[in-house]
Amino acid sequence: MSRRTSGLIPDGGVIGRLPFEGEWLTEVSPTRRVPSHGTDLFATTYAFDFVAVDDDGRTAPQRRLRAVFATEPPELFYAFGRPLYSPVAGTVVSAHDGEPDHEARRSMLTRIPYGLSQPRRIRRGLTAVLGNHVIIQVMDSPDCVGLVHLQRGSVQVSPGERVCAGDQIGRCGNSGNSTQPHLHIQAMDSPDPYAAKGVPLRFDEFQQHRPRQGAPWTLREQACPEQGSVIARL
Repeated sequence: MSRRTSGLIPDGGVIGRLPFEGEWLTEVSPTRRVPSHGTDLFATTYAFDFVAVDDDGRTAPQRRLRAVFATEPPELFYAFGRPLYSPVAGTVVSAHDGEPDHEARRSMLTRIPYGLSQPRRIRRGLTAVLGNHVIIQVMDSPDCVGLVHLQRGSVQVSPGERVCAGDQIGRCGNSGNSTQPHLHIQAMDSPDPYAAKGVPLRFDEFQQHRPRQGAPWTLREQACPEQGSVIARL
């Protein structure tokens, strides 16, 4: 059962830097409910989904009528191909590339058949769900951070490689269990999403605002971005 309060995000976990540049919409956040994705499966308890937006808050150019009934190329979306950076210093424990980037789906009509096929992807195994991904073990900690749904051919790191916070690890894509290009990021207490438990992930410093409410930018420190907010690195 989902618990709909940010007060249930416990202390501890991982603190890192935002893994992207520019303005991104927080599509899914544990500030709205825990588990944030409606399940603890694959250690997604406190996971986030972020998608890049333009100055008007759109994830892609204004859609045409055709997009209601048909899929769209992932290259159309602002997040696709954007550089992604390690949020922490640590060691790469898993890196996978080679999964295709799917056609994107913006309308409910196109998402329904994709959603019905999700159990089949889960049965196919972890790479069918995560797509191209990088998992980094935090320095001096058992905790790990996973960045998921990366663009095919973009992964720049290998298992055993040490990274610093801010090192580029790949680019945003639409691989795995994804309906449009976005970054799924989560923290967990071990490198294996099958066995791990999710742990909270907070970001050290960032700006946040809610454009639909006309709210100004505010500074957040060691905090979880709120669902529905647009965030940017300082």
